[in-house]
Formats: sequence, C-alpha cells, structure tokens
Amino acid sequence: MEQQTWHAQSEAECLARLETSLDGLSQAEVERRREVHGLNLLHDGNKVSLLTVFFNQFRDFMTLVLIAATLISGLLGEYTDAVTIIAIVFLNGILGFVQEVRAERSLKALKELTAPVAKVRRDGAVVEVSAKELVPGDIVLLEDGDRVPADGRIVRARSLEVEESALTGESVPVAKDPRVRVPADSPLAERRNMVYMGTMVTRGRAEYVVTATGMQTEMGKIADLIDQSEDQETPLQKRLDQLGKTLVWISLGITVLVVVAGVMHGHALYEMFLAGVSLAVAAIPEGLPAIVTIALALGVQRMIKRNAIVRRLPSVETLGCATVICSDKTGTLTQNKMTVTQIYADGLYVDVTGSGHQLQGEFVANGRRIEPGRRAAFKSLVEIAAVCNQAHLEPGADGVSAQAVKGDPTEIALLVLAHKAGFAKPDSVYERVDERPFDADRKMMSVLVRSDDEWFAFVKGAPDVLLARCTHVLLGNREEPMGQSLCKQILAANEQMASRALRNLGFAYRRFRSAEEARQADWESELVFVGICGMIDPPRDEAKAAIAKAKSAGIRTVMITGDHQATATAIAKQLDILPPGGRVLTGADLESLDDKRLSNLVRDTYVYARVTPEHKLRIVRALQANHEVVAMTGDGVNDAPAIKQADIGIAMGQSGTDVAKEASSLILADDNYATIVAAVEEGRAIYDNIKKFIRYLLASNVGEILTMFLAMLAGWPLPLSPIQILWVNLVTDGLPAIALGVDAPEDDIMSRPPRNVHEGIFARGMAVKILSRGVLIGLATLAVFAWSLRQGAELAHAQTMAYATLTMAQLILVFDSRSLEGGILRRNPFENVWLLLAVLSSVALFACTMYIPRMAEVFHTTPLGPDDWAIVLVAAAVPTFALSVRRMGRNRLHKLQQRSGSDAAA
Repeated sequence: MEQQTWHAQSEAECLARLETSLDGLSQAEVERRREVHGLNLLHDGNKVSLLTVFFNQFRDFMTLVLIAATLISGLLGEYTDAVTIIAIVFLNGILGFVQEVRAERSLKALKELTAPVAKVRRDGAVVEVSAKELVPGDIVLLEDGDRVPADGRIVRARSLEVEESALTGESVPVAKDPRVRVPADSPLAERRNMVYMGTMVTRGRAEYVVTATGMQTEMGKIADLIDQSEDQETPLQKRLDQLGKTLVWISLGITVLVVVAGVMHGHALYEMFLAGVSLAVAAIPEGLPAIVTIALALGVQRMIKRNAIVRRLPSVETLGCATVICSDKTGTLTQNKMTVTQIYADGLYVDVTGSGHQLQGEFVANGRRIEPGRRAAFKSLVEIAAVCNQAHLEPGADGVSAQAVKGDPTEIALLVLAHKAGFAKPDSVYERVDERPFDADRKMMSVLVRSDDEWFAFVKGAPDVLLARCTHVLLGNREEPMGQSLCKQILAANEQMASRALRNLGFAYRRFRSAEEARQADWESELVFVGICGMIDPPRDEAKAAIAKAKSAGIRTVMITGDHQATATAIAKQLDILPPGGRVLTGADLESLDDKRLSNLVRDTYVYARVTPEHKLRIVRALQANHEVVAMTGDGVNDAPAIKQADIGIAMGQSGTDVAKEASSLILADDNYATIVAAVEEGRAIYDNIKKFIRYLLASNVGEILTMFLAMLAGWPLPLSPIQILWVNLVTDGLPAIALGVDAPEDDIMSRPPRNVHEGIFARGMAVKILSRGVLIGLATLAVFAWSLRQGAELAHAQTMAYATLTMAQLILVFDSRSLEGGILRRNPFENVWLLLAVLSSVALFACTMYIPRMAEVFHTTPLGPDDWAIVLVAAAVPTFALSVRRMGRNRLHKLQQRSGSDAAA
C-alpha cells in the first residue's frame, strides 16, 4: 500500500484502488484481506515468558557470586550456610519477579487508547466489530467522541474536527474535509482529508475508508522508530555492579590471606579454608541484593499510592539523579482543556477567572468585578457563545465543575463561560431552527434561532473574517455603525489578545423582522459585531509549584511541544519555566543545526516548539551528550521515541498512548506533573536509604572481617565461630538494614543539587565512614575477646563476649547510619518505628542463641551475666558515640570559624 499518497487522491480514486465501495466489503473479502494484512494491532515487541522473567532475576553479578559461595559451602559440608544463602538468593528473585509482573498488570489495566470496537459498513449494513478486525478497504463510521481505530481517507463528513495532539502535538482540533486535495509531500498535520489511528473525533460525523492498519499506520511507524533507541542502564545498577565486583575481589584476597596466615601459624589447611570461606561470605553482604530490591519495592508501593506506576524497580531511584525533565506541554503541563480567559466587548477588556471545566468564575475589568448580564454586549456575547454551539456539558452535583462533557474543546470552553455568566440553559430561551456548520473556507459557524416572535442569526468565527461581514457594532445598548476607527480598534484588540497566545473567536448577530426574511436572507452578512473571546489551554494549577520545587532541587524543566512558538512561550512564562535570557528554539531552528551546535545550545534552551519525533530524539541525545540525566514526560505517540531514549521515560496514564506507555519506565496514573516531583523526592530518599544500609552493612562486615583477620594474624584462637558470623551477618544485620529502607527522608533532601551520574557508591567520604566505624567495631570486639581470655575465661565464654560485643555494636551503629552527614544524635531515634522493632527483634534473636540451651549448643555460646553485659555494652557503644562526639566538635568548630570570618568581614 502506498500509504503516503492517499491524501493526494480523490475519494473515488481511493475507493477504486482499494477495490471497495461505500456499501463496504463482504465478510468473505474481509477474511481474505485479514490473511494478507493481519490484525489491526500494534506489535507488543518481543514477549518474554514468565519463566524467563523469573530466571532473569538471577543474572545479577553479585547473585551469581552468592550462588558460587553456596556451592562451596555445600561441598565443605556447611549445609546450614548453603541453605541460608540459597534462601536469600531465592527471596531476592521472588521479590523482583512479583514486582515486575505486578507492574505489567498495572500497565495493561491502563491500556485504553485504541478503540475496542468500531462501526463499519459491511454488505451494506452497519455493524459493530472489534477494532482489531479492521482491514484496508473497510468503511468506518465516526461520530464525536470516537477514537479513530485505523488510518484512512475520509469519503463523507459533516462538521468533522479531529484532535490529533497524540501525533502532531497540536492541542487545537483540526477541521477535516473529504473534498480537499493536498500535495503528496504534505506533512501529516496538513492532511485535512485523512484520519489516523489513536486520534479523537471532537466534533461532527464522518465515514472513511481504511487505508492502513496495525504497524502500517502512522502510530505503527512511530512504534518502529522506538526500536532505534537503546535501553539505558540506571545509575544504581552501575553502582551496585561496581560495588559487587569490588567486594568479590576483596573477599577473594581475604580468603587467600587468611588461609596462608592460618597455615603459617600451624592450623590445619581444611580448618583455615573453611574459615576463609566464612570470611569471604561475610565480606559480601548476602542480604544486599534482597534489601535493595525490598527498598525499591517499598518505594514503588508508596508511589502507587501517589498515582505513579513503576514498570521497572530502579526507575524511581533514577529520578533522584535527574538534572533535566523534558516535558510535553499539552495535557502534561496544561490541562488539555480550552478555557476562556479574556473577553473584549463594548470597548472593554474583561478577564475571566476559573480554569478547565470549573463552572464558577468572575468577570473582572480594571480590577473591578462586573456582572455580564447587566451589560448588553457581554450578555449578547455569552448568549451567542452558548447557542451557536454543538457541545454538551452536564454540571456536576456540586455545581462547581462539569460532570460530563462531549464535543469540541473550544465549544466546551464557551459553554463553561456561559455557566459562569449565569446563562446555563440556552434552549429555554432560544429555539434552534437551522444551522450552518463550521467550514474551513468560511471560518465561521452560524445558527438561526427564534425567541418568542423574534428571529436571530448567531454567528461565531475568526474575528478578522467576521468583521468584514459586519456593518454595526454593539456599544452600550446601541448598534453603532461600523466605521474605520471602530474597525481598527477591534482589530488592535484582536492582535493584542493574540500576542498573549490566546486563540480568538469573534461573535456577531443579525436580527430579522420575520421568519420569511430570516429564511431568505444571507445570515452571515450585515452583522452586528458583539465582541471577542480569547482562550487558551491553561497550565495545571499544581504545575507551577511543582516546577519551582524541581528548580530548588537543581532540576531544570524543559518544554518540548508540537504547538506554536507563541503559545509555548506564553505557557512557559506563566509556569516560570523560561527565565530571562532563556532560549526558545523551533523545529525549523533544529533542522538548521548540526549535532555539535545543538549540544551547545541545549544548555540554555528551555522551550522547543513545532518539533517532530526525530527532533525530540535529537534534543534528548544532545542533553545526554552534555552529561545530563534526562527524564522525558509525555503522552502522545510522538513522545515515545524520546521517552525510551531518555534515562527515564514517564508516560501519562490517562491520556497517554499505548506506544508511549510501552516505552516508559514510569506511568503517572493521574497525569499530574506534581507527581513527577514527588517521584524525584522519592527517588532521592530511596537512594539515600540504599546508601545508609550499604554503609551500615559494610561497616558491620568490616568489623567482622577485621576481628577474625587480626586474630588469625596474631595466632589467637578464632574469636567467632563460622555459625556465629553467619547469624550476625544474615539475621542481625539484615532486619535493621531492611528497616533503614523505609526511613523518612532528611529535611534538606530537595534542597540538594542532583547527584552526579558518575558518582561512585563510596563518594562523599562514604569509604572513610565505613572503614572508620568498621575498624573501631573490630578493635572493640577484639579487645573484649582478649580481655576475657586474659581473665581466665574459657574459649566458649570469650567467644560469646566477642559475639555479643560485635552484635550490639552493629545495632547501635544502625542509628548512626540514619543520617548520611550527621551522627547518631542528629535524628530522633523514635521516628522510625520499623527500625526500633527490627533492632528489638535482632536483640531477641541474638538472645535466643545464648539463653535457649539447644540453640546455645548449636552456636557454641554461654550465658552472660550482668557484669559481662556492662562490659559488652560500654565497648559496643564506644565506636559510634566516639565518632559522633568528634563530628559534633568538628561541626561546632566549623560554625565558629564561619562566624569569625563573617565578623572579620564586617
């Protein structure tokens, strides 16, 4: 099929080439064509089986190392170790698998873009069929509110307008006409005789012949374009991969050193190899993959409650280091609801408050509220706007907003205006007798109405076109002749309102003396001009505050839209996206720029207007070339390639297309830009929490390793048995670490700059904090062990003292880990109830291994008395509190130095 040339042919030529007629295809012919063209569906890509999704959870580098450790432990007869490690690995896999499956199910529940059924004419009769059963040559019937199920050439139409923002980015519906012939090389936005899959009929009726289905449609072509983009690995995945490799090499090195040192001091090779393997397992925090998964899963659950559906676990975290949010305008930053914001009538500019489908608002002129019903010109304008209208609006029960709307967004905006002015029931005042629908050539619509014994023609249209047909102007209560001065004044008002990116409509009327005169006269001549309505798709109420919050977090918002430059610029200024000196580029500008020049310009460009899907891809790639971490939001098919190319793609759940959702990592169920900023905050909090428990786990493990390693180098007995190491490592460490994953964010989290995408997991002094705490914990544990032996205690009792000291030191350390920059005294320890419960549970589990006789036998422990506990608790508290006091002193000294510097400067 030569899909690109259908718009250049007449209706008859299209029907002939498709071998069909207005009576439609026969059922037998439909079956034959379906064999050739397939179902009218977009490909879902390579479907992955549930079994593959499950096994993919075990491809992580650290997980593979843990599995290897399990095999070694099993071969050495340490079946408890092997079972424990396998349990952790399996838990990690189950968590990741369940979350991915849940996310995909949530996504499928949102797939409502493609029309499920279509009205077609087959064998001369109109029937409803599944949209996926359409084939080229089918005759499809459309009416307002329908979503177009396949691409096609219009053959019949009446007052047809189609909203094509999903493909073109244009928020204003396009008037369609089957009689129009356009050049073969015309862009999609100018093909007024065609309709396309996924677009919405906002007004009128039509019949069209299907010219393309499935992947051959315009939507299908853009779906193919997505395949050119590559999936991006998240910063967290990179950091954890780096951490895993580092820990593996450390563990292998420690294993070798321990075995060599032990053998040199006379220990048996098997005994030392078993000890070395135990330490290697301790060096790798077995719970880390599971805890990371749990932290991300908990974050995802919180985001679901805030109307965001995460398709991949690391997506929320990635937002935490985003530096740029590229946002579509229509429906994302704006409401996708046209709203009348200004009226010009009777020589007066009047601002109208209230946005979207809110039915209440005020009319304000020169700072003073006016009643439009008391001024003839304003009253007439509102009446014409309501009566010369095809839309339907049903007020909600509260009377504050519309419950149901149907029709063209512009006409819905006019009905909302009428409600605000108190003219909610035009049918009770005016009886509609006849109508002349809007025509793209006339640029007008008119209706003939009767009110008692009076007859009127109400007309609306482009102000400049309407003025040419007017002989009078309504000023006050009088119809004044339209002189040159008044005409210039109205045109100047029209230009002034257009400069504010308002879409203007003019309103006029003609009065008739009788029904006969009304039927014989040209309604749209000798008109009385009433006024102009200026309307715009307004910004979302919460968008401005969300953008300001993103700015305070060091994140730049960039608007990318297919709309006009003037409209995009006006919206960007209202939302404070465009700063003084900020650059605005159009699609034509982008065409003239090479990639190098574009990479330089994107640094201070905040608005891109009139762009294509290819342009959006170039913009995202240019930002990434500047080392930006890019989040791309959007709802249309034309956004999908850039959504997938971005570091994280965000699709709208309500207005978003199937293709956009498939390309995204995050779906906003409420289409709310503010949810994105909430996701950024959540992402930062999750990454902070991951760093907290990595710091906690590694510092704890350093303490364990140092305790064992130094003792072996010194030729001492083992201060901890392998089973004690495992119990501390997998149970006592694990529960508090998981509780750190639900810790509330610190107060300054959204006042910090974005995290550098190249920043390692040990950046900002992380390695020093881990080592300093680990070394002190290890030395404290060794000191208690040595002291016990020196006091004549049996080895089992000395090992129990060391075991208790190591455990309690780690449980105290977890409270210090709640603040990345502060110490244990910075945050209230009772804020995180889950952490308190986790610590208490860990203490209870530890006590079980000491005071339950059968468990004490397995863990080789002896009960400790009050004196023993006093020594243990003091030794365990010293590492954390000593460092916290040191940090408080350093911070206080820093503040004194700053104050001294300020005094000296003064």
